[in-house]
Amino acid sequence: MPPPPLLPSQPPATEHLDSEDSVLQPRRIWKLLLTIQTILFLAHWFLYETWMAFHPSLQPATHSILRIVFLCAAFSFVIASLLAWRSFHGLVRAFYVAAAVWIGCMSFCLFAACSSWIVLGLVRLANLQIPSNLIADGLFGAALVVALYGLVNAARVRVHRITARLPNLPAHWQGRVAALVSDLHLGHVHNFRFLRRMVAKLNQLQPEVVFITGDMYDGTCVDADAMAQPWLALAVPLGAFFVTGNHEEFTNREKYLRAVAGAHVRVLNNEKLDLDGLQIIGVHWRETTHPAQFRAVLRSVGIESARPSVLLVHAPHNLAIAAEAGISLQVCGHTHGGQIPPGTWVASRIYGRYVHGLNPLSSLLVFTSWGAGTWGPPFRVGTQAEIVLITFEAA
Repeated sequence: MPPPPLLPSQPPATEHLDSEDSVLQPRRIWKLLLTIQTILFLAHWFLYETWMAFHPSLQPATHSILRIVFLCAAFSFVIASLLAWRSFHGLVRAFYVAAAVWIGCMSFCLFAACSSWIVLGLVRLANLQIPSNLIADGLFGAALVVALYGLVNAARVRVHRITARLPNLPAHWQGRVAALVSDLHLGHVHNFRFLRRMVAKLNQLQPEVVFITGDMYDGTCVDADAMAQPWLALAVPLGAFFVTGNHEEFTNREKYLRAVAGAHVRVLNNEKLDLDGLQIIGVHWRETTHPAQFRAVLRSVGIESARPSVLLVHAPHNLAIAAEAGISLQVCGHTHGGQIPPGTWVASRIYGRYVHGLNPLSSLLVFTSWGAGTWGPPFRVGTQAEIVLITFEAA
């Protein structure tokens, strides 16, 4: 379906940004990978030592086998990630998925390992005769049950309905519905079938318009054009609109912008358009991370504060700038809610109440989605994958 006719928009505002801001530099990538690998190695060492300590009757041959298994597991995710950056081959995808699933399981097992030592201490203080292997087996078994729940929970995409009350909303927008889709992370875990399912769900829900707020792609090696093709089956009256997230900016974002536009999704290149009386503004990830650049873009597009507006960005940061510009509603994603503990706690500490849901900041309403996909481990515990339906009403 071709994009809907639109009233002329203001020209996009762009200023020079260093190349280091537009792509991940090799030195930064290797430094990040080394940090991640060190953390994973230490985590696997702790798991191995805990398992051995709580199972003293294991034979030396078993020790050697487990040592090799844990060592291979410790390096699997980084190796799989490096391969995923270079290949979309079926074997690479299978290896990446297995490694990502294991990393998720490992995180729950770390809780089990720490809990094992705590419980063992309490058991000894209480002078109870409970074998250490039973303590570890019970807690590690519980961890794997939670991991299984997290895997199933992440695969279920719910529909979350909210109401956004905007001042001076045109009468013909009263009761209209927009769908917000964020953080699909199309790549080696979620790909063609996942996007086809999302588009079919959107067609079933029948919103007026679809907002896509970044991280449509995971940033790994994919055929960006082919991956975007399921969007061609989207049938909504006012079309779909897209801005980049940080994962589209790992490398040059232009290939993703071309692919998305080729699938008849309108890319908002730091610009404003009039959508049947509602101001729609889209700003890409990179520009929103620079306060001066973000402010310059919003000033240049000519936002009319007396009229309702919706700002599409990827993340809930620099919110005061959007409020200052007179935006009515900002929609975004990025946080994933942290996906699983302890990420859920970390994300809440970073973003506060704006980690998820609809929250005000002065006259600005901010809605942050948990996202539809996952990054890294395909697990969700304490969060849900979601498509958000926003019903507009007059304030």
